[in-house]
Amino acid sequence: MKDQILDEIQQYDRIIIHRHVRPDPDALGSQGGLANILKASFPNKEIYVVGEEDPSLTFLNKMDSIEDHLYEGALVIICDTANAPRISESRYSLGDMTIKIDHHPNEDPYGDLIWVDTSASSVSEMIMEFYLFGKEKGLRLNDQAARLLYAGIVGDTGRFLYPSTSEKTHRYAALLLETGFSPSEIHENLYKSPEKLVRLNGYVLQHFTIFDGRVGYIHLSKETLDEFHVNASEASLLVNSFSQVEGLLAWVFFVDEPDQIRVRLRSKGPIVNQIAAQFNGGGHPRASGATVYTKEETLAVLNALREACTAFSSK
Repeated sequence: MKDQILDEIQQYDRIIIHRHVRPDPDALGSQGGLANILKASFPNKEIYVVGEEDPSLTFLNKMDSIEDHLYEGALVIICDTANAPRISESRYSLGDMTIKIDHHPNEDPYGDLIWVDTSASSVSEMIMEFYLFGKEKGLRLNDQAARLLYAGIVGDTGRFLYPSTSEKTHRYAALLLETGFSPSEIHENLYKSPEKLVRLNGYVLQHFTIFDGRVGYIHLSKETLDEFHVNASEASLLVNSFSQVEGLLAWVFFVDEPDQIRVRLRSKGPIVNQIAAQFNGGGHPRASGATVYTKEETLAVLNALREACTAFSSK
């Protein structure tokens, strides 16, 4: 598949790279890392990155603003996006050909070419693998590409703490560091927090609930967000605030948005992406997201999570 993807890249003069809505470091890292590899490798090609921006992550990479006509005859590559409805920028369908590169379960096999590796810690790790595959075929890795891929790996592995971290993950990170960028700049910017978010974190630690001794839960209302002057995206960053509670198997974060309720599911064992799929979402077996619209639906998510934890504990 990597060979086929490289063949297509070589054939197209214009390449537009997308990723998922509400970008995280891996979405931006894989998208921007691939773009910079292609720019360094094929200086005569037009390479664009598109999608909405998150102000807290613009230090990583900024998006291009392009007109619709540029999609005509273009190759579109979509990174780190399991489901087509979550692709940032619906114009991806205007391209000539679409390639999906992802590490989530391939439940929505959109695209003309699909490279999915659920064993990869991140799509940024996959892009590094793609570079190493094509290194002898003309691919070049510059320091900006390395910086972005490293940020994506760090973000999706929780600073190399999550179970998805492998020997290969560490090896690729070491190779990226050899290019000379500053890893401390990445860590400082990824994990710094404004005072308002630190104070909201204190609220979360005081108000989360544990059910059955193993299921964590909190619902951050619009009123609470307004009180701490944070938005839903900022609040969602706190999803792992109480993850170290002894005995905790899984937890759910509900965050109010103007027209919906954002759901963040995390787990230390029970499968949660099957629950997310029931509520307009998806993701990894142990880290998923969904969307609901009523309090009754939040209770349904919570009950499903409790049932999953009960089943897991009875094995």
